[in-house]
Amino acid sequence: MQCKVEICGVNTARLKVLKNEETRALLVRAKAGDMQAREELISGNLRLVLSVIQKFAGRGENVDDLFQVGCIGLIKAIDNFDIAQDVKFSTYGVPMISGEIRRYLRDSGAVRVSRSLRDTAYRAMQAKEAFLAENQREPSVEDIAKMLGLEPGDVVMALDAISDPVSLFEPVYNDGGESVAVMDQIGDNKNTDAAWLERIALTEAVDKLADREKRILSMRFFDGRTQMEVAAAIGISQAQVSRLEKNAVGQIKKALFPA
Repeated sequence: MQCKVEICGVNTARLKVLKNEETRALLVRAKAGDMQAREELISGNLRLVLSVIQKFAGRGENVDDLFQVGCIGLIKAIDNFDIAQDVKFSTYGVPMISGEIRRYLRDSGAVRVSRSLRDTAYRAMQAKEAFLAENQREPSVEDIAKMLGLEPGDVVMALDAISDPVSLFEPVYNDGGESVAVMDQIGDNKNTDAAWLERIALTEAVDKLADREKRILSMRFFDGRTQMEVAAAIGISQAQVSRLEKNAVGQIKKALFPA
C-alpha cells in the first residue's frame, strides 16, 4: 500500500494476505456451510478493505468507521460471490466494498438528499458509463436525460445533489504565499451593506406615506395596474391618482436623497 492506514485495535502490518488458490478453496468451503472458512476469508481479505478505504481519504470521516463499513461490504461480497463464475474474488469484492462505503457516506452526510433524487443520480452515472463505453465519448446532459427518459434539468439537479460539499475555506490557488479560498472567489453584489441600508431607508420612507398613497404605489408598481385601473378600484379620478402617485414618489426621493 502506498500509505499506512491506522485502524484502532488492528495491527494492519500483520494482516494476512490470501493467495488466489487459498481464497478459491475457502470460498468453496464457505459456500458449503463451513463457518471457519468464512472467518478465514474475512480476516484474509481485510487488506482489501484497507486498500479501498484509501480512495475515500480526505473526506473528514473517521477511518475506523469506514473500516467497519468496508468489512460489512466484504462480508456481503463473500456471502454473495458465485464460485461458478471464473472471476477473481477481489474483482467482485472491491466494488461491493466501495459501494457499501459510498452508501454509508451518502446516508450519513450532513446534507440529507431524498432517496428518489439519489436513485436518479446513480442511474445517471450508470447511464454515463454505458454511453461512454458504447460511443467512446463523454455524454452530454441531454444524452443522459434521453437515455433515462427525464428532463435535462432533473439530471443536473440529481447529480448536483450527491456532489460532495466544498468548504468556503477550501484553498483553490496558492502561489507559494497567501492562498485563495473558495469564499474569495464568490462575490455577492446584491446583498452588500450599501444595499441593505438602501432597503432600510426605502422601507422607512414608504412607512411615512398615507395609507391611500401606499395602496396606489402597491397597485401601480407591484400589481402593474394602470392609473385608470387604480382610479376605478379606489373610486377617485385618474388625475387624482396621478397627483397622489407623483406626491408619494417625491416624498420617497426626498427621504432617500435629501438636499
